[in-house]
Amino acid sequence: MGTRPDFAEADRIAANSFAAEMGRSGVERIIYLGGLGGEGLELSHHLASRREVEGLLRQGSVPVTTLRAAIILGAGGSSFEMLVQLVEKVPVMICPRWVETRCQPIALMELLRYLEGCAERPEVIGQTYDVGGPEVLSYRKMMERVGDHIGRRPRLFVVPVLTPSLSAHWVGFITLVSSDIARPLVEGMKNPVVCQDDRMAQLVPGHRYGFDEALDIALRDRSPGVRR
Repeated sequence: MGTRPDFAEADRIAANSFAAEMGRSGVERIIYLGGLGGEGLELSHHLASRREVEGLLRQGSVPVTTLRAAIILGAGGSSFEMLVQLVEKVPVMICPRWVETRCQPIALMELLRYLEGCAERPEVIGQTYDVGGPEVLSYRKMMERVGDHIGRRPRLFVVPVLTPSLSAHWVGFITLVSSDIARPLVEGMKNPVVCQDDRMAQLVPGHRYGFDEALDIALRDRSPGVRR
């Protein structure tokens, strides 16, 4: 995203090439990290592309394990930085309705544990898993809790007239995330991204990071150069 006018076409080409090359190389399995989003829903362009890549990889000869995640709470991630930098820069926000959408973010360390666990367990081959942290929050709640963490809770006012395009330009102006990347991410925020099961947490047990703990680690790991 942000480097091609049609990132979905670029991902389509990359997925087909990757699947073919993995088949020729004799790789035993592919572990793909995609995006959450309920089956049968009208997904955003970004989430639909993630789902299409998943399907294209499965058409190859190498078995695929898919993990589907929402926002990853880790320093440097575009969605995470967009969320945090808005709170850092704007004390009062006029927000679109997507701020009330439900999301199940996951700590980077928890996600890495699941990815590593998939590489060691043959029973996950060919399976698809939803992965998320232990809390489901709206984007409004996440921004408020980011504000509490950094000592400047924002005031949020929801209006129905902000389009994804306008919201993306606003996000691109305020944060270091370019509007070309912000637009598909903002469009994706219309879709609830909540886990439908917790099978992966049972298969690969370990510490579950609540939002505040994951946020504390991610903020501590951020480079000072990320901030304006």
